[in-house]
Amino acid sequence: MLLIFISIRCLGTFVWCVTLFLLNPDSCFALSNETDRVALLAIKSQLQDPMGITSSWNNSINVCQWTGVTCGQRHPRVIQLYLRNQSVGGFLSPYVGNLSFLRFINLASNNLHGEIPNELGRLSRLKVLVLDFNSFSGTIPSNLSHCSNLINFSVRRNNLTGEIPAYIGYYWLKLENLNVAENQLTGQLPPSIGNISTLQQLGVGENKLYGIIPESLGQLRDLNFLSVAENNFSGMLPPIFNISSLEQISLLTNRFEGRLPLNIGFNLPKLKILIVGQNNLTGSIPQSFSNASNLVILNLSGNHFSGKVGIDFSSLPNITRLNLGQNNLGSGSIGDLDFITLLTNCSKLETLGLNSNRFGGSLPRSIANLSTITIIAMGLNQISGTIPLEIRNLANIYALGLEYNQLTGTIPYTIGELINLQALDFSANNLHGIIPDSIGNLSTLNSLWLGFNNLQGNIPSSLGNCKNLMLLNVSKNKLTGTLPPQILEITTLSSLLDLSSNLISGSIPLVVGNLKNLIQLDISRNRFSGEIPTTLSSCTSLEYLKMQDNSFRGSIPSSLISLKSIEVLDLSCNNLSGQIPEYLEDLSFLEYLNLSYNDFEGQVPTKGVFSNKTRISLIENGKLCGGLDELHLPACHNTRPRKAKITILKVLIPVIVLLTILSVGLIVVCTRRRKQTQKSSTLLSMEQQFPMVSYAELNKATNEFSLSNLIGQGSFGFVYRGNLGEDLLPVAVKVINLKQKGSIKSFVAECEALKNIRHRNLIKIITVCSSIDFKGDDFKALVYDYMQSGSLEDWLQQSNDQVDGNLNLIQRLNISIDVASAIEYLHHHCQPPIVHGDLKPSNVLLDHDMVAHVSDFGLAKFLFDRPIQETSSSSIGIKGTVGYVAPEYGMGGNVSLTGDVYSFGILLLEMFTGRRPTHTMFNDGLTLHGFVKMALPEKVMEIVDFALLLDPGNERAKIEECLTAVVRIGVLCSMESPSERIHMADAVKNLCAAREKYKGRRV
Repeated sequence: MLLIFISIRCLGTFVWCVTLFLLNPDSCFALSNETDRVALLAIKSQLQDPMGITSSWNNSINVCQWTGVTCGQRHPRVIQLYLRNQSVGGFLSPYVGNLSFLRFINLASNNLHGEIPNELGRLSRLKVLVLDFNSFSGTIPSNLSHCSNLINFSVRRNNLTGEIPAYIGYYWLKLENLNVAENQLTGQLPPSIGNISTLQQLGVGENKLYGIIPESLGQLRDLNFLSVAENNFSGMLPPIFNISSLEQISLLTNRFEGRLPLNIGFNLPKLKILIVGQNNLTGSIPQSFSNASNLVILNLSGNHFSGKVGIDFSSLPNITRLNLGQNNLGSGSIGDLDFITLLTNCSKLETLGLNSNRFGGSLPRSIANLSTITIIAMGLNQISGTIPLEIRNLANIYALGLEYNQLTGTIPYTIGELINLQALDFSANNLHGIIPDSIGNLSTLNSLWLGFNNLQGNIPSSLGNCKNLMLLNVSKNKLTGTLPPQILEITTLSSLLDLSSNLISGSIPLVVGNLKNLIQLDISRNRFSGEIPTTLSSCTSLEYLKMQDNSFRGSIPSSLISLKSIEVLDLSCNNLSGQIPEYLEDLSFLEYLNLSYNDFEGQVPTKGVFSNKTRISLIENGKLCGGLDELHLPACHNTRPRKAKITILKVLIPVIVLLTILSVGLIVVCTRRRKQTQKSSTLLSMEQQFPMVSYAELNKATNEFSLSNLIGQGSFGFVYRGNLGEDLLPVAVKVINLKQKGSIKSFVAECEALKNIRHRNLIKIITVCSSIDFKGDDFKALVYDYMQSGSLEDWLQQSNDQVDGNLNLIQRLNISIDVASAIEYLHHHCQPPIVHGDLKPSNVLLDHDMVAHVSDFGLAKFLFDRPIQETSSSSIGIKGTVGYVAPEYGMGGNVSLTGDVYSFGILLLEMFTGRRPTHTMFNDGLTLHGFVKMALPEKVMEIVDFALLLDPGNERAKIEECLTAVVRIGVLCSMESPSERIHMADAVKNLCAAREKYKGRRV
C-alpha cells in the first residue's frame, strides 16, 4: 500500500509540473534557476576580483544579466560562464558542479590557483572547458571522465602535475581540441589518444613527458595541429607524416632521430608550419618541400642535416621564416647558396637563418633582393666574395649577421641607408678600407661588430649620431687617427666599447666621463698618450678597464677610487709613474690588477687584490719595495725616526679624542633637528625640484580617476593611467590613500628617495601633486612615466595565449640585469646608500623597449651609517611582501642591503622557474630557494620555466648552461643567512657574463 501511495504522489507531482509548464514555462525552471544563483554566489565568494567584474552578481538583478553569465534562450538556466582575462584570482569553488546545464566555461588568463574541482565531472552537458594561463595545481581530475560531451579541453600554462589520463581516449570521443601544454606533466603520451577520431588539435608541449610517440597517433586523420615540443621524447620521428590534414607541427627540442620522409611535401599538402629544431635528425633536406606551397614557417635548425639545399623556394610564396642554422649543410664550395636566388620570389620572407653551417662560395648578389627581410643570420660559414652595394635594398632589415666568414672588399657606403638596422655584425672576415661615414645614419643601431678585419683610416665621428648604440667593437683592425669625442658622448654605450689592437693615437677625450653605464672599456694595444683622464671616475659601472700597451704617462688618478665595480684593471706596458695608490686595495671587487712595465715607485700595498700574488702583476717596476714576500721586492726603508712618530702620536691622540666628543654631540643635535623637519623639507624640496600639478589636471588626465583607467593597487594607494597636459603625455598617477596608516610616511619616503637618484633602470618621476580635491580633502599624488609594457608581474602571471606573448630567455636575462643594475646603483652609488625594501615583480615596470624600471619606493630607507654591507642605524623593522621579504626581518632584523639582495634572488628564481614564492607547493619547510637549490646542477632543466627553452638559435646544452648559471645566482642571493649572500655588484657581473656567453659574444 505504501508503494502505491508514493507512486500516486509522484504521479500527481509530475502532472502538476506538466500543467504548470503548459501555463507558464518559465516558472517551471524558477527553482532550478535559484540553484544556479546560489552556486554562482558561492563561486564569487572564493574569488579575488580587483576589477569588480562580479560586482553585478547580486540579488538586485536576474542571474542571466550578470557579467560573464549566459543563460539558454528557451529557459533561464546558466549555460555559459565566461570570465576570460579579468584579473580574477582565488579558487574555483566546487559549487561550479551545481551548474548542471553548463555547456561552456572559459576562465583563461586569470590568477586562479588551487586544484581543478572534481565536481566538474557532474557537468554531463559540458562541451568547452578552458582554464589556460592560470596557476591551477594538482592533477587532471579523474571525475572529468564523465564529461563525455567535451569538445574543447584546454589547460595550457598552469602548474598541473601527474600524467595525462588514459581515460581521455576512452570517454572523450567527441574531443576536437586537447591542449595541456606548459605544465609539469610527466609520464608518456597515452596510446588511447589515437582513439579520438574527431581530434583536430593536440598540444602537449613544454612538459616533462618522455618515451616514444605512440603509433596510434597516425590514426588521427582529422588532426591539423600537433605540438610535442620541449619534452624528452625520443626514438624515431612520430608516425604522423601521412596525416594529410596536418597544418602545424612542432617537435622542437626533443631527442628524435631519423630522417624526414622524402615525400613529406606531397603527403602534407596543407602544411603551414614545421618546427623540428634542436633534435638529432640526419640526412638531407627533402626536395619535396617544393610542393608544400602553403608553408609559412620552416625550422630545421640544430640538427645534423647535410648536403645541398635543393628546395625550389620559388614555389613557396607564403614562407615568412626559414631557419636552417646549426646543421652541416653545404660543402664549402661554389653553388652552395644558389637557392637564395629562388628566395627572392618569396615576397613575405622575414627571417633567414643559415648560420653555423658549411656554406661556401660567394655571397649571392641576389640577397639584396630580399626586400621584406628583417633578420639575416649567415655567420660561421665559409662564405666569400664582397658585400654588394645593392644591400641598400634591404629596407626593412634590423639584424644582419655575416660574422666569421671569408668576405673581402670594403663595407659598402650604402649600408647607411638601412635606417631600421639595430644589430650589425661583420666581424672576423677579411674586410679592408675605411668604416664609411654613412654608418652614422643608422640612428636605431644598438650593436656594431667590426672587429677582426683589416679596416683602416679613422673611426668616423659620425658614429656619434648612433644615439642608441650599446655595444661597439672595432678591435683588431688597422684603424688610425684619434678617438672622436662624439663617440664618448653616446650615453647609451653600456655593454662594451672595444677599440683594442689598432693604431689609434692621441689622448683620451675628457668626455669619456659620459659613459656612466659602460661595463667594459678596452683601448689596449694602441698608441694612446697623455695622462689617464680623471673623468674616468664618472664611469662608475666599469667592471673591465684595459689600457695596456699604450704610452700613457703620469700617475694613476686618485679619482679612480670611485670605480667601485671594477674587476679587471690592466695598465701595463705604459709610461706611468708615481706611487701605487693605496685605495686600490680597498676596491673590493677588483680581481686582477696588472701594473707591469711602468715606472712605479714606493711601497706596494698588501691588502685586497695585493694580498694574492696570482691576482697582481708588477714586474719591471724597478723602484717598488715591500708588498708580499712572494713578490721578492726589496724592503722599504723608513726615513722618519721612531721617536718622532711617538711624539706626534702623543700630540695627536688627545686632539682626536676631543674632536670625536665634539662631533658626537653635534651629530646628536643635528639628528634631532633633522627628524623634526624631515617631512616638511622633503615635500618642499620636491615642490622646488619638480613642477607641481593641480588636482584638476590629474582629474582630467585620468578621466576623473575612472575604474577603466585603474592599472594597479598597492599598500598605500592606487595607480591610474592618464594623458597629461595639452600634449596628452602618457603618465602613471599614484594616488596616495591618506586614510591608510603610514601612507604619509610612505609618500615622504618615496619623495625623498626619488628626488636625488638618476638611473636608466629606475622609474622616473615627472611631477607631484600636494593639494586638495573637489571635496576639500587633502590629496597627494606622484606622477611617473607611463610604462607601456606593464609590469613584470603581468608578463610572468597574466600573459596572453600567444607564444609571442611569453618572455624568452634573453628578455628575462636583460630584465634581470636591468633590475640588478638598479639595485646595485642604490646600494653602492648613492650617498647615503638606499634600501628599496619591497622588490617584487609588480614593482618592476617595462617600457616600450622592454627595458625594466624599478618602482615603488614607499618602503625605501637610507643607510646613514657605515659599513654599508651591514645595517642602517635605524632599529625600525622594514615591511615588505610575503615571499620576497628577507627572513631576518621577520625576526626583528634591521634594514640592510642584504635584505634587498634576498628579494632580488627570489625575484630571479621566480622569473626563471615560473613559480611564485607563495605557491601552495611551498609548505612544510620547503621554499622556492630550497626547491631550486635541490635541483642544482643536474635537474635544472626540470624546474625552469619551459617557455625559456624555446630558442631555436641556441643548442640545448648552451641553454642549460645559461639557466644553471642564472638560477645559481638566484640561490646565492637568497641564502637564509645574510652573510652568505653575494653582493649586488657580483650578481650584475655574473648575470652579464651568463648573457654574453649565451649570446656567444666575443668580449
